[in-house]
Amino acid sequence: MPANKTAAKKVSKGVASGDKTKRSKKRQETFSIYIYKVLKQVHADIGISKKAMSIMNSFINDSFDRIALESSKLVRFNKRKTLSSREIQTAVKLLLPGELARHAISEGTKAVTKFTSA
Repeated sequence: MPANKTAAKKVSKGVASGDKTKRSKKRQETFSIYIYKVLKQVHADIGISKKAMSIMNSFINDSFDRIALESSKLVRFNKRKTLSSREIQTAVKLLLPGELARHAISEGTKAVTKFTSA
């Protein structure tokens, strides 16, 4: 029994001593660096405000959410279990209008090819 008492004391002592450990903030992931890089490629002389960056970040998050939702619906509709690039391409075709969808698909295919070859 004495062993249990000391163990209980140690546990309560560590909790009751009030050791305040500093918690690190959870980092919020944004696309701001990538948005900035693309902006500089397109218009090197133009900057972007914090509010505009926030709006662009929200736009990209919303677009990715919509693509993910639509592609998961396509997988369920076709009674499959694996999400492939084909479903993502179809979701992009459904969500984006005409020429924009074609450019997005070609850029996405190029990125996947570059990733798999590296």
